[in-house]
Amino acid sequence: MRSKFANLRTLAFGIAAALMFAGTAGAAEVHVMISGGLTAAFNALVPEFERSTGHKVITAYGPSMGTTTNAIPVRLERGEAADVLIMVGYALGDLVKQGKVVPDSRVDLVNSRIGVAVKAGAPKPDISSVDALKRALLTAKSVAYSDSASGVYISDEMFDKLGIAEAMRDKAKKVPATPVAEIVARGEAELGFQQISELKPVAGIEIVGPLPDELQKITVFAAGIASVSKEPGAAKSLIKFLASPAARNVITKSGLEPIASSDTN
Repeated sequence: MRSKFANLRTLAFGIAAALMFAGTAGAAEVHVMISGGLTAAFNALVPEFERSTGHKVITAYGPSMGTTTNAIPVRLERGEAADVLIMVGYALGDLVKQGKVVPDSRVDLVNSRIGVAVKAGAPKPDISSVDALKRALLTAKSVAYSDSASGVYISDEMFDKLGIAEAMRDKAKKVPATPVAEIVARGEAELGFQQISELKPVAGIEIVGPLPDELQKITVFAAGIASVSKEPGAAKSLIKFLASPAARNVITKSGLEPIASSDTN
């Protein structure tokens, strides 16, 4: 009897997997362009997707915006192969408007919060309130922020909200195409601001915590199928997998909040 139940369970899992990846028969190469926020979780999930489908994922990394050579919009302009784009939601929306992403293919995958980091072993400043964070910024000798969504918010909005834009002008710097945590780990910045999921994978730092709720900027990371995709079926399967309950634990452990479901079309 126990063996019978085990066999039924195995059959049920097999049917679920078959339904989930229906239409993906035949191995394909899926070219993905992805920005930093979801990278750690994505890299951990890709092997399971490849095992389940037989597809091969080829990944290119870069920021969602900007003009650096590896920025996703720049890669697309160069004509690099792309099937799936995973990036900041509003940047993906811009690509939809430009005709570079299939409009009805967009799936919002996660919410991402901004965190603050210091070099490992360094004192952790109090950032538990708006006033405390303001003091920490004014006291710090140097501050680094990214050239993507979190950095745009820090430099263009948060400093102004705190009334310290002028005070930060000479000691806060944008870090292009490099994880902010690496700059902090090398001692080149006393405080670093970036998505928590981008801070967590880097050794040599400690995360002080997220920004206070009053100042927090939650960024949506979304996926879509590139208009130039040569493998739209396989691309759709990958996005569906990333949005499924099977991916949630890995995504949560990476410092992100899943917002999509397996009902994604």
